[in-house]
Amino acid sequence: MFKFRIIFLLFWLLAGSLSADTINPSLLNIKESKLGWYDVTWKVPVKNNRSLDLSMHLPESFEIIGAVVQRVDPGALIETSRHKTVKPSIMGEKISVDGLNQTQSQVLLRIELNDGSVFSKILKADASEFIIPLKASKLDVALEYWEMGTIHILEGTDHLLFVFSLLLLVVGIMPLIKAITAFTVAHSITLVLTTLGLLSLPAAPTEAIISLSIMFLAAEIIHKYRGQLSLTERYPWVVAFIFGLFHGLGFAGALAEIGIPQHEVPLALLMFNVGVETGQLLFIAGVLVIIALLRRLPVKVPQGALQTVPYVIGAIAAFWTIERVISFLPISSMF
Repeated sequence: MFKFRIIFLLFWLLAGSLSADTINPSLLNIKESKLGWYDVTWKVPVKNNRSLDLSMHLPESFEIIGAVVQRVDPGALIETSRHKTVKPSIMGEKISVDGLNQTQSQVLLRIELNDGSVFSKILKADASEFIIPLKASKLDVALEYWEMGTIHILEGTDHLLFVFSLLLLVVGIMPLIKAITAFTVAHSITLVLTTLGLLSLPAAPTEAIISLSIMFLAAEIIHKYRGQLSLTERYPWVVAFIFGLFHGLGFAGALAEIGIPQHEVPLALLMFNVGVETGQLLFIAGVLVIIALLRRLPVKVPQGALQTVPYVIGAIAAFWTIERVISFLPISSMF
């Protein structure tokens, strides 16, 4: 029972981070529409009705054509503009963003050229500028997509809450290893198939199913605490595999937004997936380490409080589900 008390405390630590007001990375997308012409999209998160104090600096050769168009989406300020350059290529030019250190934020930079080249880079406080290379090396592509995969999973609270629920539900090292392995294999399959264009499912329903998977595990935990043998306890790897397929579609959606260099599709896809697994293992290791540390403390949690854990998980997932279902139903226009 002491083990469950420790896990309860751990959950509340994690729940605090889940309910915290987090900020998504900004996005700077530069797309070549025709030779010498570039469409720029600058998306900055809005917090407390104010956008982050960030300023972008495009290549010096860029000359803006027409006015900058602004619009406000839920949680973000978006600016679009068109630029031209007399240079035949923007290779070797510099792009930078100011304000990353002060705002403690990051910017996902994506450059898409007519020849199929795609350059993706995460700009942050200690690396706030990017010089467009003639061609990205394999090592650069590998490291960049590994980092983006790791960051994506560690910022994906729904994916992490699903894994955390598995940790609460599955008993024993081997069943847990099998469940996590099945989850990994499943989301790797759909990530690859979707990225290669062999599988497609709308993003909004997929995200709703992902949150529903967490609600399902919350109900399974309740059954476990009531002394009932749950489906996930009997077949943990089967449940993890089935829901892992949908989580993989979510990962693919994130990768589609980032973009993949056409000449390095296998490498970028592999390293993004490796990054996702790296982040997942870091999270699991962190959970286990905190449990080990908390076991040393004289902690006492009332049994009744312990029973609320799956209800809190379910409430969080239910909120996400309602929010996501509303986003793609016709009634969304009423809100």
